[in-house]
Amino acid sequence: MKPTTKNTPTNFIRQIIDKDIAVNKNKGKVKTRFPPEPNGYLHIGHAKSICLNFGLAQDYQGVCNLRFDDTNPEKESLEYVHSIMQDVEWLGFQWDGEVRYSSSYFQQLYEFALDLIRQGKAYVCSLTNDQSREYRGTLTEPGKDSPYRNRSVEQNLALFQAMKNGEFADGEHVLRAKIDMSSGNINMRDPVIYRIRKGLHHHQTGTEWDIYPMYDYTHCISDALEGITHSVCTLEFEDHRPLYDWFLDQLPVPCHPQQIEFARLNLNYTVTSKRKLKQLVDEKHVQGWDDPRLPTISGLRRRGYTPASIRNFSDRIGVTKVDGVVDMGMLEFCIREDLENNAARAMCVLRPLKVVITNFPENPQELSAPCHPKDESMGKRTLIMEREIFIDQNDFSENPPPKYKRLIAGGEVRLRNAYVIKCEQVIKNAAGEIIELHCTYDDDTLGKNPQGRKVKGVIHWVSAHHSHLAEVREYDRLFKVEHPDSNKLEGNFLDYLNEDSLTIYSEARVEPSLSSPLPGSRYQFEREGYYVEDMDSTPQQRIFNRTVTLRDSWSKINA
Repeated sequence: MKPTTKNTPTNFIRQIIDKDIAVNKNKGKVKTRFPPEPNGYLHIGHAKSICLNFGLAQDYQGVCNLRFDDTNPEKESLEYVHSIMQDVEWLGFQWDGEVRYSSSYFQQLYEFALDLIRQGKAYVCSLTNDQSREYRGTLTEPGKDSPYRNRSVEQNLALFQAMKNGEFADGEHVLRAKIDMSSGNINMRDPVIYRIRKGLHHHQTGTEWDIYPMYDYTHCISDALEGITHSVCTLEFEDHRPLYDWFLDQLPVPCHPQQIEFARLNLNYTVTSKRKLKQLVDEKHVQGWDDPRLPTISGLRRRGYTPASIRNFSDRIGVTKVDGVVDMGMLEFCIREDLENNAARAMCVLRPLKVVITNFPENPQELSAPCHPKDESMGKRTLIMEREIFIDQNDFSENPPPKYKRLIAGGEVRLRNAYVIKCEQVIKNAAGEIIELHCTYDDDTLGKNPQGRKVKGVIHWVSAHHSHLAEVREYDRLFKVEHPDSNKLEGNFLDYLNEDSLTIYSEARVEPSLSSPLPGSRYQFEREGYYVEDMDSTPQQRIFNRTVTLRDSWSKINA
């Protein structure tokens, strides 16, 4: 095994593993797992966990399992299973062997439950839900023993067998561990191990089972059966660790993994609760789990984020034991850094304004421009210059503000990678709206400055007849407030949705180099931002999603 070196960023988890290796614990082996519940799509917080668990295994020359902790068929589906597998692979990781499921261990888990009953450490309880809550106690008051706590081993075995055989209704009985109803840790107050769920279809086991094990019981045993050495989970499971250890101490499992907790990732201007994300999807506040405004991995992928940017983000925020909130700006910095170096350049006019260059030759002219200003290996692209072009409406003003460096009536501006033009005439419709500009060009300004005068502004443009119609979707923060799920806010988190989180330009025009749909391809639209071609893009309907602006303007606006 390879311990942390001076070149590897350390954290408290790596320090634990280094010490374990130093004393030959687990024979020096490292085996981790990523154990999602398939009850929704993964989000950026899960990406941090994926990078951590698979990254530890890689760095210590170990292995990492992908296991679905699928103990709740009411909320789980194969759609979620497949999406999670896709997300892990997209991030650049490969699990060890076959995908694993806790449901594969249902028979063993059942037999372990029988073992606990025979030891007198588990019993069938017949309290109602309301009664169970009453008996459980509070954070300041101990609980009370269930009146069914002292049923005989024979009674408990018979009742548990009948539960398995479907002889009782949902909620009529549960199987509980017999631990300590006066424990200061509420998780240790005779927690439920099994509950009845009759007639449900499980995506792996069908209708074979009418009882299902609880997560706390299943998770630790699944870890042990798989030989996991370091069971890394988020901080909310810290109070569950004594229960994790208690189950493993009572049962003849092959090993006893070590649970280690780290702080989960919280990102501002969004929510990462699966329940709230599902609500946003189900109530159609967004267009699906892969909506680019969501912090889901599939949403980030569709928005144009790269695996490298997310892995880099996970490395930058580090691993700690203290909960906190990470600024969305850090995630955006990571994707800008990646795309600045790797995204091809192109020109796109979001709000086309027709420009007629009255002295330009009738025949179009081919111009050459680099695909990337700093990377010659990316090659060149061909631009078509002709008498009629489009510029952006925002790049012309009749009444320009101070220090305006774009096109004005009677003024000059350079077309990017082309010539200097001068606005000679402004054409308006009956309503007084500008619909067309008539300009002239200086044919001696291709690649050089004009003689005797200085032109400061540079604007982007596309050919009118050789460009392609496109729909451009610009995404912004999904919420208007930094902490939309804070209990300090009034009302519901949905009250703080940003009504301007999506702007669609349905008549945008893109340059000829983008003639063929290449879904997933990323570009810097010069002077606009970074964009990705959407997976639904076709020759008839080109669609581009804005990944991120060129600069972080949000923090300045909202400072």
